[in-house]
Amino acid sequence: MIYLDHAATTPMSDQAKKIWLEANDIFYANTSSLHEAGNHAAKLLMTCQHQLASLVGTNENGIFFTSGGSEANILALESLFSANRKHGNHVITSDIEHPSVLSFFKRLEVSGVEVSYIKAKKNGQVCVKTVMEAVRSDTCLVSIQHVNSETGIIQPVAEIGEYLKERSAVLHCDCVQSFGKIPVTLGNLHVDAISISSHKIYGPKGVGAVCLAPHTPWNSIHPLTTHQRGFRPGTLDMPSIAAFINSALDLHSYLEENLTDSWEKREHFLHALSPLKYRLSVICAPEKHQLPTIVGLAIEGVQGQYMLASLDRYHICISTGSACQSTKATPPAIMHSFFKTEVEQLRFFRVSFGISTTLEELEFTAKKIIQIAEN
Repeated sequence: MIYLDHAATTPMSDQAKKIWLEANDIFYANTSSLHEAGNHAAKLLMTCQHQLASLVGTNENGIFFTSGGSEANILALESLFSANRKHGNHVITSDIEHPSVLSFFKRLEVSGVEVSYIKAKKNGQVCVKTVMEAVRSDTCLVSIQHVNSETGIIQPVAEIGEYLKERSAVLHCDCVQSFGKIPVTLGNLHVDAISISSHKIYGPKGVGAVCLAPHTPWNSIHPLTTHQRGFRPGTLDMPSIAAFINSALDLHSYLEENLTDSWEKREHFLHALSPLKYRLSVICAPEKHQLPTIVGLAIEGVQGQYMLASLDRYHICISTGSACQSTKATPPAIMHSFFKTEVEQLRFFRVSFGISTTLEELEFTAKKIIQIAEN
């Protein structure tokens, strides 16, 4: 099998599996228990918090573990909104966010909060000027993703964050697709909170984190919760957290090398598709605004779902967008930036590779894509 859907989930690394098993044997106790075994687990938790805090540029008090990226988004937004709604009844997001983010803002609308949805420009990026113009004196919360999961296009979060610095609104950023692949810190993005996920970086599924900048106000939305200072109820899954942080540390130690390797793989793959010439559209941004591991494509005369099903017969796994939207027949929202008609938008498919992907696998995949497109 050739697995080219790393943007949906990555295979768990051998090292993460090893850490997970060892932590299950040694640190199985509840971190809230007061006995010796509980203290050992609590010390591991503090170590993991400290290590993650050092990666994202905050302190351990700003690290909260969740059940994954979606819950991280929801809990971060709910906690931030609860603490900052005193500044007003207006919030801002984009129309290309992850479903977990959009569902939160849709719920706010139902409860009477005014929501401004910023549309992506023709280049797939959210317009900084439009966001600035949308900010009002009663804006209390803004949420803009870092990397779009369908196209890999990097959004201008740092510019938006810089503008919001002197204003009362807090800025949240969904960094699930970017963390561990390109530099991500609260400081370089000028954000108050980020959400990240383990299974996007070769760690186990079922664990993620919210990282808050120092002094960021938040309120517990779960009364009587004592776990993680009230941020999230429930006993912590320390084996998964330990494996998650190990994966994060490992990827960050090879960040530049992996990035260079990813660009080489991308260029090799696109060159192999060159026989398609003018029928092929590559949905992307200039290099400095593009995550190399996600390749958005469309071929004239071929629907994305047909390409997915055809490649699957050759045991090649790709997708037609975010796995969270896979059951919908409609194209991803960001496709409106690149194509005018729904017929054109439905041609989109996504190839996303990882550190274990070989040039031979990409060459074989390109060969089959060309074969399917020409039949």
